[in-house]
Amino acid sequence: MIQLDIFSDPICPWCYIGKSYLDRALEAHPDHPFQIRWLPFMLNPAMPAAGMDRRTYLEDKFGGTEGAMHAYAPVVEHGEKAGLALNLDKIKTTPNTVDAHRLIHWAELEGRQTAIVSKLFKAYFVEGRDIGNREVLADIADSAEMDAAVILRLLASDADRRETIERDASARGMGITSVPTFIVAGQHAVPGAQPPELWAQVIKELTAEAAPKDA
Repeated sequence: MIQLDIFSDPICPWCYIGKSYLDRALEAHPDHPFQIRWLPFMLNPAMPAAGMDRRTYLEDKFGGTEGAMHAYAPVVEHGEKAGLALNLDKIKTTPNTVDAHRLIHWAELEGRQTAIVSKLFKAYFVEGRDIGNREVLADIADSAEMDAAVILRLLASDADRRETIERDASARGMGITSVPTFIVAGQHAVPGAQPPELWAQVIKELTAEAAPKDA
């Protein structure tokens, strides 16, 4: 198997779109060589623990309502191409995502990581849920067959908080400045929400390289 590390944040729309494109390619190539791992990159590492009003956040970041609408126009367009129903108007809070990333880490230990990532994206972008809320995170964990009570206890502690922040800092130290960023085999960086056709070509090339050579 070939390691495919994906740096992402569950409140990043391009990460959701990029995952949808990758999923489409993997479904078309069920014999793909990838072993997938999701790694943390926080879009807003200085976000207050309680998050921020979504409208205020967008206007501050993009210089007003018009700037925010302009910035999100391509998100809506590519979301539609990816077959995603992005209900951006339902999102009321931009959360701090440290706890969501901690949940993603614990899900990896239980072999549920991609399932949790998918559910976090859906909860935020489709259902408009506050994925900075620990009760919401525990409910998402339960829906992925993780123990919600255990997750609540972990979230109430500092378990893996420092490590999550350090992993985010490490990603920045590697030169990652935006997400999604895909790292193939620990060597080749593929930035951005790439279309299924690109991933199909990558899978084809990697499969050919791994094939036994004739004597």
